[in-house]
Amino acid sequence: MDGNGRWAIARNLPRSAGHAAGVETVRRIAEAASDAGARTLTLFAFSSDNWKRPAAEVDALMQLLCLYLDAETEAALREHTRLQIIGRRDRLSPAVRRAIEAAESATAHCARLHLRLAIDYSGRDAICEAARNSPALSRESIEATLGPSVDLLIRTGGEHRLSDFLLWESAYAELVFSRKMWPDFTPADLHAAVHEFHCRHRRFGAVPPAAQVLAPTRELWLD
Repeated sequence: MDGNGRWAIARNLPRSAGHAAGVETVRRIAEAASDAGARTLTLFAFSSDNWKRPAAEVDALMQLLCLYLDAETEAALREHTRLQIIGRRDRLSPAVRRAIEAAESATAHCARLHLRLAIDYSGRDAICEAARNSPALSRESIEATLGPSVDLLIRTGGEHRLSDFLLWESAYAELVFSRKMWPDFTPADLHAAVHEFHCRHRRFGAVPPAAQVLAPTRELWLD
């Protein structure tokens, strides 16, 4: 969900206006993702590093989160969407934690789409926490703690990096980078990314079946 602030500045608006516009995009993209057959959609709303931003902007983001959760719970129930927050909660205010708990409790039974919002989230911290809490340090135990693997990761805003987002889960994710700022990202852009995803060949380190019958060569392939 990158680019809210830059979107607002380009329009001579306060950064908070960009975050408010970004909320509208969340609504559109969540509905489009569900229609496209996605079962889980995770949106990076606030990273652990975002605490470095001006206090006024952070406060506005947290107020917006509370408003979103309060307003969207009823819509989520209609759309059979489960709302969940991933990330730390100990640094959030009591009001934000109450809004999170209410939304999660009300939609826990919904199963059409699992909409996860990453708040005060760090992929590296999540891996460390999973390792600390795993009964045995193994891939399987960490994966069971972290959640599902990512198939398609889309980053808006023109940046070409993961920025500490779902690092373990994205080990074999297909990456799509969009120059559009998040408020301008449309369902059509999402469907285009999904189409590109389906056109790619995912091998997960294995040899494609057709290649297995070819005679060996002296060529060296680095994948």
